Amino acid sequence: MTTPIVRRGSDDSSRSKETGTTKSLPLATRRFAAWAAEITLVVTSGLIPFGLGVYANSRSDLNRVPLNPMLVVAERAIARPLAVPVSYGIRYVAWPTNILWTVALFAPVTLSWWQLYLLAKTGSTIPKRRFRVRVVNEQGKPPGLGAAVVREGVGRWSVPISIAYLLWRYSFAFPNLELFTFLAVLMVLGESIGSQSRRGRRALHDHLAGTYAIDATRPLASSALGGDRQSQPNRSNQPEEWQEGNEELATAPTATETSPSPNLWRRIQQNPNLTLFGVALVSMTAVLATLIGTQVYIQTQQTQRTTKQIHSQQFLALVKQLSPNSGATNEERQGAILAMGSLDDPQAIQFLADLQVSETNPTLQDTIQQALASAGPKAIPELKNKNQFLVGELESAGSKASPEREVRQKRLQMNQQTINKILSVHSSKTNEGIDLSRVQLGQSGTTGNSLFNLVLDNVDLSGIKFKSANLNQGSFKGSRFRSVGEDGRWDTFDDVTADLSQAQLQQANLTDANLSRVLMNRTDLSRATLNRANLADARLFGANLSSAQLVGADMRGAVLENASLTGADLGDAKLNEANLYAARLGRVIAIGTQLSYANLTKTDWQGADLSGADLEHANLSNVNLSATRLTGAVLRSAQLENANLRNADLSLADLRGANVAGADFQGTILAPSKQDPADQFVQTPDTGSQSAVVQGVDFSQAKNLDAKQLAYICTQGGIHRRCP
Repeated sequence: MTTPIVRRGSDDSSRSKETGTTKSLPLATRRFAAWAAEITLVVTSGLIPFGLGVYANSRSDLNRVPLNPMLVVAERAIARPLAVPVSYGIRYVAWPTNILWTVALFAPVTLSWWQLYLLAKTGSTIPKRRFRVRVVNEQGKPPGLGAAVVREGVGRWSVPISIAYLLWRYSFAFPNLELFTFLAVLMVLGESIGSQSRRGRRALHDHLAGTYAIDATRPLASSALGGDRQSQPNRSNQPEEWQEGNEELATAPTATETSPSPNLWRRIQQNPNLTLFGVALVSMTAVLATLIGTQVYIQTQQTQRTTKQIHSQQFLALVKQLSPNSGATNEERQGAILAMGSLDDPQAIQFLADLQVSETNPTLQDTIQQALASAGPKAIPELKNKNQFLVGELESAGSKASPEREVRQKRLQMNQQTINKILSVHSSKTNEGIDLSRVQLGQSGTTGNSLFNLVLDNVDLSGIKFKSANLNQGSFKGSRFRSVGEDGRWDTFDDVTADLSQAQLQQANLTDANLSRVLMNRTDLSRATLNRANLADARLFGANLSSAQLVGADMRGAVLENASLTGADLGDAKLNEANLYAARLGRVIAIGTQLSYANLTKTDWQGADLSGADLEHANLSNVNLSATRLTGAVLRSAQLENANLRNADLSLADLRGANVAGADFQGTILAPSKQDPADQFVQTPDTGSQSAVVQGVDFSQAKNLDAKQLAYICTQGGIHRRCP
């Protein structure tokens, strides 16, 4: 048999000249290069707008708006399977950030579908076309959209990443995202490259989709197009240049070969009896499962009805015994109250909550409180309703002292004591779902001075909703407002946190409390004690922390945008990488406070003491530091553009690498003065010599520098156009 001769046209010759370098590479190398280029395009399309959005969000001259709800939903959808913690509540970002992050969300998806469309219709994406790689089906034609989705979406990505996720999720590696990324990359590369190293083998995604990746620079012989095998020449007689690089398609079975078909529908047609048996077996199993499930459901419902009927009968008997005309003694009534508290019946809890409001006998009041406390968190909803009712009654009685007001005050105190006791006794991880929004558990001017003081020291309060609750002067020393979720690990998506947004916590004691990642937007914490409290990553947008004690508090990564900390004590507190955009910090004591990499844009520190504070790499653009004390502060590489430093004391401060363009230095003390012996406890940074304080700092664009300041800058190594 004569070997067919394949002639090439002028177009083929010119294409060969243009792609001489590409053709010299092996097919496997070109396939990997094309795949890497596709991934790079998709990733870059998301990273570029995301990075621009981060930059825009760091700008201080842009208006801030709530984060796009679509982005919030996407963030939580991604965070849950990856066990990444997310912050709830409203988040504010610069207005261009919303647009750019939305583009970052949709651009990779759009680009991926566009590449899939090109692959389905032409057999090549732009990178594949550049590297002369083409994807075809068994007939040598473009695969079509369905096969392209199976090839890329299922085979190339879903299968390997799902395997990597399962290995990561149920192993010691969870929740380490770096290890998951490593496993995912390893699985994807293994799926794509593993079978390409051997001639005539296909990757999993090609097997699933019934496709072949071939060399687009080689002519495709007619024998590769399927059809009647008898009419095809022997593939072994095809030109060597076609066989080399297209081994996969050369070894593909034709439609008439007797090898098992990969098509499920063909197998069903070839084995009708086996198919019928399988359908019958599945149907019988489904019917049997339905019957068993129905029987179990009916039995469960009947048991619940019987139990409910028994509890109703017991409840009615106890109500009759507690009626005023029953003639029962106090001991009998106490026994009936305790028995009612043990009933698992909402009617009993509601009756006891009503009885607590109307009962005047102190002994029976204590018994009712004990019964409600034994009922546990199930009694909270009814007690909350009664709490709000009693607060309304007390407010309607006016502020003038009267016997009626005193009676209502005592009823409210009994209600508050009962809630306090339930939270103390039943402190556990089952708090999630308890709603104490708008309850009155603290001191209030409208209800007068109360003898009740809320004490919840060393209690687990995670998961409780205290939104807009009055918790003034409460004691929460060492209490936990956050705990681990079902996975038993910290810093994952299912961490259980309390909601303290808009709550009143004036003069509350939260020493050593764990408030990490807790939502406290617009919460009133004025004059509260938060020494050594853990507030890392907490959300305190618009919170009032005026005159609060925060000595040694951990506030790393906390969000304090538009918060008020006027007069607060932040000594030795950790605020690294915290966001204090536009916060008010006048007269704050921040001696030795760590503020490195913090966002302090547009903050007001007038009259504050920042002696020895660490402000390295902090963003202090447009900040008001007038009349502040910054003796010995570390301001290395800080951004001080347009900062107001009028009358500030910067003696011994380390400004090396700082950007002071547009900063106002009117009356600023730069020259080191003799230190007051009373201030020797302030630790100043070791700069090697005093001349290094401003060495290399460019003051050319600084404002209002006087002759004395310029002389000091020039003699100490600073830069200014007027320096000799």
